[in-house]
Amino acid sequence: MYGGYGADDEAPLGEWNPTAESIRPVRGRHRVAKQRGGLARSSTVLGVGVIAAVGAGGMASANTGKPPVSISMPDLGSVGSLISDDSDDEPVATTTLSTLGTTSADTAQGTSDAGEALRSRILAQAERQQDQVESKAAAEAAAAAEKQVADAAAKAEKEAKEKAAAAKKKAEEEAERKAEAERLAELAKQFTLPTSSYTITSTFGQAGSLWSSGYHTGLDFAAPTGTLIKAVHTGTITQAGWDGSYGYKTVLTLDDGTEIWYAHQSSINVSVGQKVNTGDVIGRVGATGNVTGAHLHMEVHTGGSGTGIDPMAWLRGKGLNP
Repeated sequence: MYGGYGADDEAPLGEWNPTAESIRPVRGRHRVAKQRGGLARSSTVLGVGVIAAVGAGGMASANTGKPPVSISMPDLGSVGSLISDDSDDEPVATTTLSTLGTTSADTAQGTSDAGEALRSRILAQAERQQDQVESKAAAEAAAAAEKQVADAAAKAEKEAKEKAAAAKKKAEEEAERKAEAERLAELAKQFTLPTSSYTITSTFGQAGSLWSSGYHTGLDFAAPTGTLIKAVHTGTITQAGWDGSYGYKTVLTLDDGTEIWYAHQSSINVSVGQKVNTGDVIGRVGATGNVTGAHLHMEVHTGGSGTGIDPMAWLRGKGLNP
């Protein structure tokens, strides 16, 4: 009998506050911990009261037939913290209240769920990493393809520009050749070769012991004695007569100052100061002076300097082809 009620008597419903006098002493190894101060006593009473309240709630639910009420309990630590032996007794096995009633199957299920969740996270992370790798590879491939297309376009554009430039250059060169040909054709109407029925026997700069300077200073037109010699262009006669190794020589000075020398003539048909036009006869081919045969020795000297230049090149520059 506890607190004035028999074992068969039904305890009245209502608030129940257990005390040290109303609780049967725990025998054996487990005894109510000694009260050391008000806080320890209050904790013990609160723990026992919570357990009793839970039990009472369960009984009330069973007796009244009402649906069980969900009770949320904080983790109160281990039961051993509420109940302890004296300091000289053996340690009491403790159990955390939050794990009370948990079976090994529940623990295994929890472990399985945690493992599955970890596996899912790992797989998700692996998929994200794979997606990132694939996205990066796709982006690099797209960039490479775009660069290849751009390079091909740039190459094609460069080739097109080069072809256009080459075609333009060719057209310009062709136009220049045509213009030069037209210019030379016009000049050819103004200039003429110094003689006809000839053969070129010696050219400008040709080396040999026959010439006092060691090389030939003009262009030789071999022709029969008496062949007509003509003025290559309009100008003025500035010299006409004998000139040592040159024999009979005539100098025609053009308007730009260029001097045309005609040497080894058999006869002279003009006089100093005379104006002549293109094609006018100024003398005849001969073999006077230092010669080995009848021919016209022609020299070209630039205006005023007396420097000799290649007569062949000069004639070709005037549209003539000796």
